[in-house]
Amino acid sequence: MTITEVKDKTSKKAFLNIARIIYKNDKTWVCPLDNDIEAVFDPAKNNFHQDGKCTRWILTDHNNQLIGRVAAFINNKKAYHYEQPTGGMGFFECIDNQDAAFLLFDTAKKWLQDNGMQAMDGPINFGENDNFWGLLVEGFTHPSYGMNYNPIYYKAFFESYGFKTLYEQITNHLDVHKPFSERFTKIANWVIQKPGYDFRHFKVKEMEKFAADFIDIYNDAWRDFDNFVPITHATIAESFEKMKPLMDEKLIWFAYIDDEPASFIIILPDANQMLKPLNGKLNLIGKLKFLYYRWKGVSRMRAIVMGTKQKFQKHGLESAIFIKLKEYVLPLKQYDELELSWVGDFNEKMIAIHSAVGATFGKKHLTMRYIF
Repeated sequence: MTITEVKDKTSKKAFLNIARIIYKNDKTWVCPLDNDIEAVFDPAKNNFHQDGKCTRWILTDHNNQLIGRVAAFINNKKAYHYEQPTGGMGFFECIDNQDAAFLLFDTAKKWLQDNGMQAMDGPINFGENDNFWGLLVEGFTHPSYGMNYNPIYYKAFFESYGFKTLYEQITNHLDVHKPFSERFTKIANWVIQKPGYDFRHFKVKEMEKFAADFIDIYNDAWRDFDNFVPITHATIAESFEKMKPLMDEKLIWFAYIDDEPASFIIILPDANQMLKPLNGKLNLIGKLKFLYYRWKGVSRMRAIVMGTKQKFQKHGLESAIFIKLKEYVLPLKQYDELELSWVGDFNEKMIAIHSAVGATFGKKHLTMRYIF
């Protein structure tokens, strides 16, 4: 087997095509957009390059056939928050061959060691954890846009190599036609009517204001979690720009108390229902297909992230936001399911919210660590 670092157009194309080879007979898989993956490795499109570095490799067999790939990266803002300096590996794809998988892991490990790391987390992304993050181990159903999907045999590769689970990422599904409980609805309606409480849906023309409000809420809500690194304006501005083609303004809601940003939920139509026929190619034909399938509509939504400032976390704001969403979604007669993805097993408050709205288990991913 031969490992080759990706450094030119030919190897970049091969890196993308490996996934198409691995999943060519898997009807459930949805090919991520080539543009989305390439953007991760482009310093002009991913601001994480300002405080980090990354590289990637492809693997071929003795017949020069593509059989695997992997990437490794170091986020200097996070790497030194742990007991040992920790980098990351991701975008792992491999045929069902342990020797090939271990060679890919070894390659990522050596590069990280050469750059001062003593451990690697994986499979993760060189960016925020809302995309390309985690190893799928339960719920091998239609993946939502940005959510990792992989063959069932990957788990054995990671465990046999020595990766240990850091935390589980739980994704739950909500039937939008199922009524909320009477108690939930009563509390939510009471919150909506409270003086000084205001609920506003996102507006693209006010993107800068909502980006600032998002940062204000997010950095307060997550500040006490282990190894938390505050989100920056550059990161959220980049994320909002990427979401613009998919946005439905009335699926993104913010709550305010006396005009202070207090809570939010970011929901997008599930682009994978639109993108599946494109096989990762958003060329001119791909764009026309995308517009056609978007016009036809989709039946699933994905909640990417929710957050509430700590001082407002027992005010029932999340319940009220779900009522506002339902008031908009039900009359459309378009959406059937909302995917609430993903919540860490350490986030008890968010798990409780999922339970309160009546969501049921959908998927489980693992974020794993290998200490050198």
